[in-house]
Amino acid sequence: MFKRIFTSAMILGAAAMAPPALAQSQLSCADRDEMTETLSRKYSESLTGAGLQSSKRLVELWSSAETGTFSIIITRPNGMSCLVASGEYWQLTPPSAADAADDAEPASG
Repeated sequence: MFKRIFTSAMILGAAAMAPPALAQSQLSCADRDEMTETLSRKYSESLTGAGLQSSKRLVELWSSAETGTFSIIITRPNGMSCLVASGEYWQLTPPSAADAADDAEPASG
């Protein structure tokens, strides 16, 4: 499980630091509700994963198995979300057998 969390954190962290993919010179931002409604309605995307980049930034991955599109947005505490990356041909990779075994183990404590 640690490996899966670490890998997800690395991917989302790298994406969050990447330049905007939508328009290299202009960041597309809107209220989170408006942004997620557009992702859902126009691209059939749904929330696939999320994590905190810092106490002031929530990074979310939205994707669609139906259309193959994906979007990465960052949301600030004021509710403003900005699209930092988007693309096509999204593929969800199933967890490996080692990750599944990690998930099956009870937490120690």
